[in-house]
Amino acid sequence: MSRRRSTLAMLSGWGMLGWVAGTAAQLQQAYLWPPAIYGVSAIVALLMAGLALKTRWAPAVLLSAAMLAAACTGLRAAAYDAQSLSPELEGRSLVLTGVITGLPQRSAQGLRFGFEVREAVDGDRAVRVPDQWLLGWYGQALPAAVVPGQVWRFQVRAKAPHGAMNPHGFDRERWFWSQGIGARGSVQAGRSALPPALLQETRGHWFDRARLWTRDRILARVDDAAQAGVLAALVVGDQAALSVNAWDLFRVTGVSHLMSISGLHVTLFAWCAVRLVRWMWRGLAYRWPEAVMLVPAPSAGTWGGLMLATAYAVFSGWGVPAQRTLLMLAVMMGLRLLRGRWPWGLTWMVAMCCVVVLDPWALLQSGFWLSFVAVGMLFAADPGNDVDRGQAQEPVVRSVPVRAWRAGFGLLREQAVVTMALAPLGLMLFGQFSVVGLMVNLLAIPWVTLVVTPLALLGVVLAPLWHLAAVSVDGMLHLLHWAASFSWATIFLPRAPFALAALAVAGGVLAAIRWPLPMRMAGALLAWPALLWMPHSPGHGEFELLALDVGQGSAVLVRTASHSLLFDTGPAYPGGGDGGRSIVVPTLQAMGVAPDAVVVSHADKDHAGGAAAVAASFPDALWLGASPTGKTGTRCHAGQGWEWDGVRFEVLNPYPEDHGELGKPRLSSNAMSCVLMVGVPGPRSALLTGDMDQARELRMISDRPDLRAGLMLSPHHGSHTSSSPAFLNVVQAHTVIVQAGYLNPFRHPSTRVVRRYEARDMNWYSTPQCGAALWRSTEPLEVVCQRTMDRRYWHRR
Repeated sequence: MSRRRSTLAMLSGWGMLGWVAGTAAQLQQAYLWPPAIYGVSAIVALLMAGLALKTRWAPAVLLSAAMLAAACTGLRAAAYDAQSLSPELEGRSLVLTGVITGLPQRSAQGLRFGFEVREAVDGDRAVRVPDQWLLGWYGQALPAAVVPGQVWRFQVRAKAPHGAMNPHGFDRERWFWSQGIGARGSVQAGRSALPPALLQETRGHWFDRARLWTRDRILARVDDAAQAGVLAALVVGDQAALSVNAWDLFRVTGVSHLMSISGLHVTLFAWCAVRLVRWMWRGLAYRWPEAVMLVPAPSAGTWGGLMLATAYAVFSGWGVPAQRTLLMLAVMMGLRLLRGRWPWGLTWMVAMCCVVVLDPWALLQSGFWLSFVAVGMLFAADPGNDVDRGQAQEPVVRSVPVRAWRAGFGLLREQAVVTMALAPLGLMLFGQFSVVGLMVNLLAIPWVTLVVTPLALLGVVLAPLWHLAAVSVDGMLHLLHWAASFSWATIFLPRAPFALAALAVAGGVLAAIRWPLPMRMAGALLAWPALLWMPHSPGHGEFELLALDVGQGSAVLVRTASHSLLFDTGPAYPGGGDGGRSIVVPTLQAMGVAPDAVVVSHADKDHAGGAAAVAASFPDALWLGASPTGKTGTRCHAGQGWEWDGVRFEVLNPYPEDHGELGKPRLSSNAMSCVLMVGVPGPRSALLTGDMDQARELRMISDRPDLRAGLMLSPHHGSHTSSSPAFLNVVQAHTVIVQAGYLNPFRHPSTRVVRRYEARDMNWYSTPQCGAALWRSTEPLEVVCQRTMDRRYWHRR
């Protein structure tokens, strides 16, 4: 490479690195600046970039690119934020007219779909609302077909994008933001609501119509839901077709990356398309020789195959792995046609920078980093680079067994390199590592790439091939179930702080690169601090309480010096799933906590909905109160108690006589709630109340007039049937935590109850506004809100 090209490559690399770094820095902002500031920053950055290119000083190029990237991303974010749902419209009933978009998702509970609004009316006045909505249509007689491109009119209850905020949890509000969804709502029906009406059939959104038609054909032809879900995910990118149990299986066995349109699938499709177009173009030489003379067959095949691969990627949902692969292929094909040779690092960085320019929020997706780190490691560890260093090449002519052995060894080595490099990154992002993943991927990658995916794609043209594809998927699922049956199939570790996790990722990369053994061993040593890290535990006689944000339900983690207790397991959600599987279990695993005991206050779904998932994930835990099917538990009654690490636990309700004969309760489920006092009654204790009503509160304080607590979990989520004035006067809690759902239909917490708290100078925190709430007995006047700690500008204020 000439000196001029070398300088250009160096400056380009620094500029692209600066762009990615500037974008990443802007994404860490808690609040957006005024657009004028971003505009001025962009102008200054452009002036700096001109001077930097003139001087060819790499640090100046890096700084100017970072400033320009931060300004451009900020301007895009400010423009999007200006279109967000007005707070005064939240919870109101609006009449929306618009177009169905995307792939509607139908389930047993109802229908969910994207909606592009053309007109919005509040009462008798037109209002401005975001363009893109996510609507749910539940509990009613649904139409046979809701198709992209149809124009509908709905009356909906409007909500801003909102999601639970928990330690290491999934940021749903960030997902809404990255998808461009500005609001959500539920379709209303009834005597007082305007009935949904189909107004017009349009010819638009034909791409989404084709995807929906293909998805529905797959689901209709393949009877097994798991097999059909895999095929739908591979052909049209509909990952929602896969059940929660299927995703758990793929995650445990380390093959989740194969269930999306990954780089392997796009590369295989592009390879086949290039050869097909090249063959067809050469066939034109007999009838149209001028075209072949104008555009040679290799060029036509390259760009024609790339265009077909792009169409496939768009058809399958245009995910980040597909974007990265297409950009990488385009750069490599372009350089090859230009007869240029560029460093692999620059090609890799060009693809990364292009993805970030198109979608800055891709940097926040785990798939982005997994994809690019995997590809970068395959480039860096490619033994074929030895040829460029002047080493002698091996003979080209080899026997078939030798070629097969070398191909198998190469596949094993590549998989081992990627696994070693991605293991620390996976622990950093997910807090887990699949031990069986290396073995399973050696079989699953070629099987899915060379057998399942081609059959699934060819089935679009020849539908009977989907049955063969389903049979091949069934064989793979049997292998995955067998691999997941081992107790050691997956290991979970607490997520280390960012600095330790970054060192571990760097260590994994060093250990995987073909460098001298001492340097690779040094890389392994860098990973040890993150692997051995454990979160801080309370001291002897102290405890901390974490009230999780699970929506309209309850789940509280209590930790002492060496023990932990889970009080309630989260709710079962109306649309399917439960808080135990989606929030409680992942949070505990990410924190490195395995509860010694689980107390379920009562059997209502908002408190015990996640019990089965918790029991399956922590089989050694002891159960008190309501227990899931197949799990032996102890009845909860007043008088029970124990001590952990100098911290007293005491059950205050229900009373033994409340259980009646044969264990049948004499009272309502709420009145039978297990009430737990943690610590000695006083300002450093916590009272966990369940859903007990005012009658039980009065009996409790009559039996325990000395009952005091520094923190109280609001009884019955702040319902007006609880938190009686007499009870509050006796307990005298300084802090109250209300676990409730965002804009829940019960309107918890009740305004009447909130006034009682405020009249007694009780500081109350609601999980929709606070997120997960952390309280420590050593600092009884302080509550740490997860939503405040992790504040970003896309979070609802």
